[in-house]
Amino acid sequence: MTQPIRILLQTTIPTTEDDWSIWRFSMLRDYLASVTDEAGNLLFEVTERDRVSDADGNDPILSTLDRSDFDQLWLFALDTGEGLTEKDCAGINAFRRRGGGILTTRDHQDMGCSMYGLGDIGAIHFFNTKNPDPDESRWCIDDPYTTYISWPNYHSGRNGDYQKITPTEPIHELLRNPNSPSGLVEYFPTHPHEGAIGVPTGAKNARVIAMGKSLITGRPFNLAVVIESEKDTDGNTLGRAVAASSFHHFVDYNWDIEKGCPSFVDEAPGDGMNQEPRALENIKTYVRNVALWLAP
Repeated sequence: MTQPIRILLQTTIPTTEDDWSIWRFSMLRDYLASVTDEAGNLLFEVTERDRVSDADGNDPILSTLDRSDFDQLWLFALDTGEGLTEKDCAGINAFRRRGGGILTTRDHQDMGCSMYGLGDIGAIHFFNTKNPDPDESRWCIDDPYTTYISWPNYHSGRNGDYQKITPTEPIHELLRNPNSPSGLVEYFPTHPHEGAIGVPTGAKNARVIAMGKSLITGRPFNLAVVIESEKDTDGNTLGRAVAASSFHHFVDYNWDIEKGCPSFVDEAPGDGMNQEPRALENIKTYVRNVALWLAP
């Protein structure tokens, strides 16, 4: 029997009851832990944890991730700059050099900007004060309702609703869905203020695979970017990577609004995901595809 793929679901914030701590990703965890192959064998072994700091301020797992037995890191960067130390970033970068697959995601403005230390993965994420979008015309507020949040903050819809995504050509295998009439993943959960991602200048193995559209301005924005495996200058075969514009594509509240949210979330929710079962099936299919594609 083949060993399950070992996935670490990790946030960059300490466990806090009234925040987006890892326990709010329980539907993602439970789904991944339930997926089986045709023989009924479990495909994934899932570990979940929030950030913990040792005496030197480093996370003891992330800073030594290359020496762990994990195959993948799904990193939910929910900090505003202090979520990863240099040693944490070094451990994650070394993990990828040994072939580990990585999904990274964040949200609006400067949320998750500690990821900038993750080399080409960090360069894919565009923030407000660090590594801003090279297109200066995008240095403007998209969501005008939550006034204390600045750009990037693309308004794809209310928490609890879903958006029709636009796959880019050629269609990437992450967006294949045999259960859909179109054969594609068509829907992602929405969020009032998604972050910004893109392909850095000179990047050869990265590309945008899916786009959304602001309900406020009509402006298109990137939802997912992938980095294919390649060899670095030292001959290491780097693991694949996926970058997502918002962690709200994966959190319980956006899969099922009845799961609740932290008290600081003050936007009125929608109920589209609960009304349209295909939307939840679509994001689960995408999650399964990502987990298989990132496997070494």
